[in-house]
Amino acid sequence: MNGWDEKSTGKALPAPTAGTQEVLGLPEIKARIHRKLLGRLNLANLEAVSRDEATKAIRAAIQDLLAMERESVALNVRERELLQAEILDEIFGLGPLEPLMKDPEISDILVNTHDDVWIEKGGKLYPTDIRFKDDRHLMQVIDRIVSGVGRRIDDSSPMVDARLPDNSRVNAIIPPLAIDGPHLSIRRFKRDVLSDEDLMSKDTFTPAMLEVLKAVILGRLNILISGGTGAGKTTLLNMLSSHIPANERIVTIEDSAELQLRQPHVVRLETRPPNVEGKGEVTARSLVKNSLRMRPDRIIVGEVRGAESVDMLQAMNTGHDGSLTTLHANTPRDALNRLTTMVAMANLNLPERAVRQQIANGIQVVLQVSRMPDGNRKLISISEVVGMEGDVITMQELFLFERQGMGEDGAVLGRFRPTGIRPRFADFLQSRGVELAGSLFLERPTDSQSGSMAAGGDRGRW
Repeated sequence: MNGWDEKSTGKALPAPTAGTQEVLGLPEIKARIHRKLLGRLNLANLEAVSRDEATKAIRAAIQDLLAMERESVALNVRERELLQAEILDEIFGLGPLEPLMKDPEISDILVNTHDDVWIEKGGKLYPTDIRFKDDRHLMQVIDRIVSGVGRRIDDSSPMVDARLPDNSRVNAIIPPLAIDGPHLSIRRFKRDVLSDEDLMSKDTFTPAMLEVLKAVILGRLNILISGGTGAGKTTLLNMLSSHIPANERIVTIEDSAELQLRQPHVVRLETRPPNVEGKGEVTARSLVKNSLRMRPDRIIVGEVRGAESVDMLQAMNTGHDGSLTTLHANTPRDALNRLTTMVAMANLNLPERAVRQQIANGIQVVLQVSRMPDGNRKLISISEVVGMEGDVITMQELFLFERQGMGEDGAVLGRFRPTGIRPRFADFLQSRGVELAGSLFLERPTDSQSGSMAAGGDRGRW
């Protein structure tokens, strides 16, 4: 049965009815109905009509086929509806994965093999009892996803990144690169952007930290968001972008469109991989260059991974203030070092000191996000890039999260606290009409409690 067990997720499965185990334990019935259905229907004609009309036609055909099936006497109304839904999922949806796609609490679906499917829920991984019939069945679902975005996956092109209509990000890899069979990973995103209040209620940061973040956005400082995979970089970027004034023109550049900006004047650009002939590729670097000719007030690069970092830094240093980007790194210092390495990938033969000078001049704030062992995501550091001392980029930390151990339930204990350092950009923000109270950077008695005992449990997960 499609679903997951009560032990792994805390959700109970529906109580079985008479005959359910017998029918649903025999996938041959569904497979036989499916084969006969494909022989009876003209799928090319169905693609030309709306999904509702196609669904009605398919439901009617399934009813006719069930009436002709000897085993149909064992099916009650609920089981017939379930069988119809599963066949429709096979034709239009993602087959056995479709129930998981309908659960808004699931953030990742990980298909390791056709009979080993996991989900991430609340920041933690759980096994499921979802199964594909075999590798061929899994490949059919992967082919449906890939063909829907005009791509193909086969021996000559065994890896694909794609995007579903709901903006979920999909990665598929098949043999010979995947030894144990096809693998499929689906990263899902919440339809509603988490607000400031949502993130504060989950102890992602404190009110004082939020005040500084708002001021940094309104004062048009350039921001680099650093963190590991699944740490919440995109979520934080979405939240920060919600404070960009509505009268500014924003250009976003992403490998796979994930950002959910609510401003009225947004231009969304997405990279394009090469076609089957190895031609037609459009890189992030090309889009960054092109965006400079589109009269942007701000440029947001979903993630820098390579040579596009050069053009991003050029934009930040030539008047496109208030730009934002993310990259993968474990600490703010590592983030700047990685950025230096990425610039070198552009093969411009720039002296390393000149590269670091560009970084020090172009980026003013580095935000470090992290996913804790208990599944909670937190903004563990807000750092200011001060400048250069010799060949070294100097930084100073303004806020940090101090871990203080683990609770009995496995929750991470800790607290947010300011370091007591007043940022140098405070005077710059004041010149732009954005006030930052000095008291925000002083530790208060309430700060020692913030994010401490309440940091665990579901309250801190997003």
